[in-house]
Amino acid sequence: MKFIHLSDLHIGKRVNEMSMLEDQEHILREILNIIDEESPDAVMIAGDIYDKSIPTTEAVELLDSFLYRLSKRETEVFIISGNHDSSERLAFGSRLIDRSGIHISPVYRGEVTPFTVKGVNIWLLPFIKPAHVRPYFPDEKINSYNDALRVAVEGMHIDTEQRNILVTHQFVTGSSRTESEDISVGGTDNIDAEVFDDFDYVALGHIHRPQNCGSKKIRYCGTPLKYSFSEANDQKSVTVGELSENGELTIRTVPLTPLHDMVEIRGAYDKLTAKSYYDGASLQEDYVHITLTDEEDIPDAVGKLRTIYHNLMKLDYDNRRTRANGELLPEAQVETKSPLELFGDFYRTQNGQELTEEQQTYLQNIIESVWED
Repeated sequence: MKFIHLSDLHIGKRVNEMSMLEDQEHILREILNIIDEESPDAVMIAGDIYDKSIPTTEAVELLDSFLYRLSKRETEVFIISGNHDSSERLAFGSRLIDRSGIHISPVYRGEVTPFTVKGVNIWLLPFIKPAHVRPYFPDEKINSYNDALRVAVEGMHIDTEQRNILVTHQFVTGSSRTESEDISVGGTDNIDAEVFDDFDYVALGHIHRPQNCGSKKIRYCGTPLKYSFSEANDQKSVTVGELSENGELTIRTVPLTPLHDMVEIRGAYDKLTAKSYYDGASLQEDYVHITLTDEEDIPDAVGKLRTIYHNLMKLDYDNRRTRANGELLPEAQVETKSPLELFGDFYRTQNGQELTEEQQTYLQNIIESVWED
């Protein structure tokens, strides 16, 4: 059975207040071309279909167009909701469109019924929290995300004599995050890879950088587009897999070419505005983060630089002043820290000392309570 693994489309997303809809429309067309070339038996989209739980009209229209074109291909399509999606809204009308070959996971109610494609069972498990699982397994102790996934998977009663693929949207411990993902508190969303031992392949969503988790059978395919400058050096791709009748798995990737790349450049203003620096390159149309190293601020730097770099998204300085003032540089990547870590940094700056273990425990309990609600 041949499959294509996608995730984290984030349709409707804005990056630094710039709409990505045109870029998303371009990359979805490219994905359709890859599907035509590969002729897979199944396409799996592992969550975060939209960027917001209540998507814009334009985002809904783009997904509608994509799914309609997918339905015309000779392939089965399997979709789950992620933490950015409303599982209820995404699943609306799913039973009606099943016949078209588009299968959307329902809201989790304690049971998961697999689909079968060429003898392979495909299980759809949307993003779940402990609170989603507890009502259906009252006798189980479910205090963590790992407990919730373990109980949910055990409730599927997987027959390991058959071939099984799981499509789900969670954070597997040890995965490499980027700035554009939601960060949970204190690692409470961590899932141990051992939870997935009974599956021949786990098509994961949630992490934006493509990577395997311990083995090739547990994989994040990553986003089809770069959604933060921490991903500037990543190569976005589509994951193509084949699962033979004896359970042998092969995985490869097909690279994706965006409408606009996302790049970071740094240097003095005079260097970056010299025609010899940017002439003939794609930088003028790329999404650009510029770090100026001039000691003096350049008047109206954003306006001037945008006459050359038309899609300038972000501008900052790296010089003696910014270092002396303790201004955060991009490499600090505050977005990758959990709320507890950020509060710890703030407390250290204000008080000149670290949080005590008792304070950390107290704060983490409060944050986890808020996060769970």
